[in-house]
Amino acid sequence: MSDIQSLKPSSVWKHFHAITQVPRPSGHMDAIRAFLLDYGKSLGLETYADSVGNVIIRKPATPGMENRKGVILQAHMDMVPQKNNDVKHDFERDPITTWIDGDWVRAKGTTLGADNGMGLAAIMAVLEDKSLRHGPLEALITKDEETGMDGAFGLKPGELKGEILLNLDSEDEGQLFIGCAGGVDVNVGRGYAEESIDADAYAAVNVVLKGLRGGHSGMEINKGRANANKMMVRFLRDVASVHGARIARMEGGNMRNAIPREAFAVLCVPKDKVDGFMEAVKQYAAVLADEFGTIEDTLSFTASACDCPCGKVMAADEQRTLLNALYACHDGVLRYIPTIPDTVETSSNMSIVKMEEGRFEAQFLVRSSSESMKTYLANTIESSFELAGAQVEMSGAYSGWQPDVNSPILKSMKEVYKSLFGQEPDVEVVHAGLECGIIGAAMPGLDMISFGPTLRSPHSPDERVFVPSVEKFYKFLVASLENAPLK
Repeated sequence: MSDIQSLKPSSVWKHFHAITQVPRPSGHMDAIRAFLLDYGKSLGLETYADSVGNVIIRKPATPGMENRKGVILQAHMDMVPQKNNDVKHDFERDPITTWIDGDWVRAKGTTLGADNGMGLAAIMAVLEDKSLRHGPLEALITKDEETGMDGAFGLKPGELKGEILLNLDSEDEGQLFIGCAGGVDVNVGRGYAEESIDADAYAAVNVVLKGLRGGHSGMEINKGRANANKMMVRFLRDVASVHGARIARMEGGNMRNAIPREAFAVLCVPKDKVDGFMEAVKQYAAVLADEFGTIEDTLSFTASACDCPCGKVMAADEQRTLLNALYACHDGVLRYIPTIPDTVETSSNMSIVKMEEGRFEAQFLVRSSSESMKTYLANTIESSFELAGAQVEMSGAYSGWQPDVNSPILKSMKEVYKSLFGQEPDVEVVHAGLECGIIGAAMPGLDMISFGPTLRSPHSPDERVFVPSVEKFYKFLVASLENAPLK
């Protein structure tokens, strides 16, 4: 028996453990979907997958609670697949290995999947428990939230009957989220010319930047964490001009909504400048330690000779153009909400960069609770790359969720929280893409709240869940269902 199954509440932790045993990286939903369908049917509940692959499970109201508004419990089934470079793990086949670290549960060198496995486990516990009091319930478990919210976008109007949606995908216990940012992917592509160099005159060098904290590009974009792509581009631009370094290939980041933790480049450096280049590596490592040392305490920036033959490299003028375009693009927080100055309004994340064999690709995720600022920032990135001759496409755009401070479910849940824990919950707007905005567009008039247990560093191998918060979260969920507003 896994250690985490001994934690409280056992009904939630046993289901979370079961979920960790089912591979479920975004884009590979078959196993987890089958697992959830089998689970719902084993309880004798109406259970099916809709036309896009979301799982829907319905549980009737308990006797005497039929007059309550129907509640939709919503979570997503996929997880972000991130691991440390020295860890062997196949997210499409291997279970997640968990361990208890004091008051936290973590995974061994990989993402934990508490985002959104804890919300999913809580839903499973509610569906199973026949002792709870609640009105009509529907579980909506969406597919591929992390890579574009495909399940939410595919939800058809009229598929669900509930009037209240409780999204269990937030990461700070004691906070009720009533609004979120919208977002758009900015996808950049361009071919580039390669040219041959004198292999006898150049040495191949492998440059590695690793050990960054990374994390969620919405929830943790305001924490000053370094972006591996931006840092590598900064270095490459400098050593290209001073030491004649030429790019054979470069790549960094692998998830649109994760702050990149690692970046790699193979460079060809003139042999008579290798010593100066290696000294530049040491100097840049010292600069990064000075700028980010209090935040990125495991940062590593190194270079070493490699076996890659120095044959073809990016043409010099193309290298300068593309590095300048990347260098110019904004990354990180652009603006805070003027009326809520401690909440991020607009940001971008230079998520993925790849240059190899004559092809350049980059992806940015722009977020904002302001539609006009979202468009503005996306257009600044587009402008930079159009000047560089690249093709730019916008995709996956989704609207934010506008807060309703007069929401009936908000009033009810604030009262419930205070009665349980003796204090008011915080009411917040989150700088992350929640499915509430998309689902709300498909089901106008839904009364929505997002909440959850305390998670830290989702989308990175440092992801962890605070054990004491899980019991409070589940107790609050159960009491909120019992006190749902009347029809």
